[in-house]
Amino acid sequence: MKRLIGVVICLFSICNAAFAGHPLITDDTDTQGRGSVQVETLLSCFYDKFKEDELTTFKTKGVEAGLQLTIGLIDTVDIVAGLPYQWYRIDENGTHVARENGVADITLELKWRFFDKNGWSLALKPGIILPAGDEKKDLGAGRVGGSFFLIGSKEFEPLSFHVNAGYMRNENKHDERLDLWHLSVAAEIEIVKNLKLMGDIGIEQNPDRESNNHPAFVLAGISYDLFEWITIDAGVKRGLTSTEPDWTGLAGVTLRF
Repeated sequence: MKRLIGVVICLFSICNAAFAGHPLITDDTDTQGRGSVQVETLLSCFYDKFKEDELTTFKTKGVEAGLQLTIGLIDTVDIVAGLPYQWYRIDENGTHVARENGVADITLELKWRFFDKNGWSLALKPGIILPAGDEKKDLGAGRVGGSFFLIGSKEFEPLSFHVNAGYMRNENKHDERLDLWHLSVAAEIEIVKNLKLMGDIGIEQNPDRESNNHPAFVLAGISYDLFEWITIDAGVKRGLTSTEPDWTGLAGVTLRF
C-alpha cells in the first residue's frame, strides 16, 4: 500500500508544477507580455498496476483537474497561480481499499526571462506551494513548500527545445525527503500551421526516503491553435520506472486575452 500511495504522491507532485506549453511537463521561457492574461483548464488521468507478490495485485487510478492563471506583469515577467482538484482510488485484488478526493496544494510562481538572444533564452522560475490540500488524505503536504527552476529554450523554426533543472523544498508532514531535484528535456515541432507535435522526457527524485527508484517518464503530445486566442491539446505519458504511474492521459484548453 505504501508503494501505491507513493505513486499517487509522485504523480501529483509533478502535476502541481505549472505546465509549459501543455501537455508538456518541461516549461519554456515564453512569457505573456505586459497586461496579457492566459487561462488554462487542465486534466490528467492516470492508471498504475503493481504486483506486490504472486497473490497480491494493486491497481491505482486517479484524476487531476486544474485551473491555471498566468498574468504578464511586464514583457519578461509572469505571475502564475495553479489550483488543482484531485481524486484517486486504490484496489487490492479487485477490492477497493482506499479512495480520496479534494482540493490539493496551491502553487504560486514567478517566471522571469532574463536572457534572450539569437534564439537562445533563459528564465528563472521561483515558486511557493501553499498547503490547501488535506495531508491526511494524501492530497497535500501539510506545510508551505517551495521550488526554484532554471529554464532554457532554443528556437529555430519549426523546431524548439527546452531544458529544465529544478529544486523543490518538500516541506511535509509525511516524513518524506525535504530536498528534491527535477531534470527534464522537451522538443516541439510545428508540422503545419497552428499544429505542433511534441515530446518530453524527465526524471524527478522520489520523495520516499527509503527509495532511490526515482519516477521517470516519457511523453508524446499534440496541440492545435483553433484561433489566435484558443489552443487545445492532448498527450500520453508513459512511466519508465515502477515509481511512475504506468499511463497518464492529459488534455487541456488554453485561452489568451
